[in-house]
Amino acid sequence: MSTSTPEPTPAVSITGVGGASPAPAASLPGAGIPAAHAAGHTDLLTAQGRTSIADSVVRKIAAIAAREVSGVHDLGTGGARAMGSIRERLPGGTPSGGVTQGVAVEVGERQAAVDLDVVVEYGVSIVDLSQAIRRNVVAALERMTGLQVTEVNILVDDIHIDTDDEEGPSRVL
Repeated sequence: MSTSTPEPTPAVSITGVGGASPAPAASLPGAGIPAAHAAGHTDLLTAQGRTSIADSVVRKIAAIAAREVSGVHDLGTGGARAMGSIRERLPGGTPSGGVTQGVAVEVGERQAAVDLDVVVEYGVSIVDLSQAIRRNVVAALERMTGLQVTEVNILVDDIHIDTDDEEGPSRVL
């Protein structure tokens, strides 16, 4: 009986914004683990072709997944939200500074790490909310991209408080 050594899994290209290469996968824990073993998914490189996922796609998925969690008021730091508010008022401006405001990602060949700046609704348990955000972001990214999410870091940047005056705008402290 002869035993054969498995062939190494080919590299997969995850392209950064504008075609720039993302941070090396070696900087992420567990880099080099075949995707089939790491996240339970098939490789993004097959005999039929290669699939590349831009950082902006990973950021957008993470942002939408975080916003889906009840208790998340907004994403982004105070300065980013203020600039987003100004851009929103300009002709052709995007609402709320864009979907990915407050989201940063580091994408390797098979893994991704996510950083979120979150504004929470007053009265919500921050511990429970952060766990729910992590679950939702990890599930969405792994299901949609096949990447293994190594970490989701959450910075609670602010708490949203509704004013007593229902006709006036709500405020963020």
